[in-house]
Amino acid sequence: MSTMQAAVVTETGVAVREVARPVPKANEVLVRVRAASLNRADLGVAAGHRHGAMGGPGTVLGLEFAGEVVAAGAEVQGVREGDRVMCSGNGGYAEYAVADWGRTSPVPDANMSWAVATTLPVALQTMHDALITNGRMAKGDSVLIQGASSGVGLMALQIAREMGAGLILGGSGNAGRRARLAEFGAHHAIDTSAEGWSAEVLKLTGGVGVQVIIDQVSASVANENMRAAAILGRIVNVGRLGGTKGTFDFDLHALRRIDYIGVTFRTRSIDEVREINRRMRADLWPAIEAGRLGLPIDRVFPLAEAADALEHMKANAHFGKIVLAP
Repeated sequence: MSTMQAAVVTETGVAVREVARPVPKANEVLVRVRAASLNRADLGVAAGHRHGAMGGPGTVLGLEFAGEVVAAGAEVQGVREGDRVMCSGNGGYAEYAVADWGRTSPVPDANMSWAVATTLPVALQTMHDALITNGRMAKGDSVLIQGASSGVGLMALQIAREMGAGLILGGSGNAGRRARLAEFGAHHAIDTSAEGWSAEVLKLTGGVGVQVIIDQVSASVANENMRAAAILGRIVNVGRLGGTKGTFDFDLHALRRIDYIGVTFRTRSIDEVREINRRMRADLWPAIEAGRLGLPIDRVFPLAEAADALEHMKANAHFGKIVLAP
């Protein structure tokens, strides 16, 4: 049995151990991982919580990675051994990982580093699905991204700009991070830690409100989001870093006739995720190849220091993506 080094969940925390190398199923590719990227969901799994099918002692962490294909199952389409790829999938904090072929994309530039490539799959898939498919953003629509300084938030700003949004607003409670949102497409940064911040959004939109809100914060901003939304606006609930439960103004929801949409990858089928990736590539691939969409890298850790990398994320002092280099 072939083995590899991987960062796994243990009863006492995250540790790098020797584990069995994964074997690809008929629909999967086996990737020699050259870089893996951290996501907020990894913190919950590392703490012992479940995230979809992931969780529990022995779980190999990681939701996105980049590297070379070393084997491909019999049902794999459009991916071959030797291809340089970036993937979303489970178990990326390792020397090898598997991914469904439909969650695999070619690294778009021969000169793109592995560290850069691994930062793209989750942010691109998540935010194209949230903004375009579920948020139904059309050219000229005004948009507010809550949690805009996170990696996926920064990507959402760029996708909104690329897809022709009108007014683009980025929400953050951190002054230093707000100051950088313009670099990624925000026309204005909103201090969402300020009481009654929705008044600023209404002022900027001439009292109308924004057509699309991508919410990665939820409970602490839910009602202000609805005050900031236009009549017939769409609010897409992507993340809940500000709380999973809270009060909800049902009358305001009805008065503004808001579509309030919840999304997660955890309950999606393989076919659904393949379609998300296909739609993203159909709309955004020219921009990705041209280098118009990308994320800053905050810090790169060796795989052996995966636990330290997770602590760095938990401290919430980073800007951009944290990467592991196995």
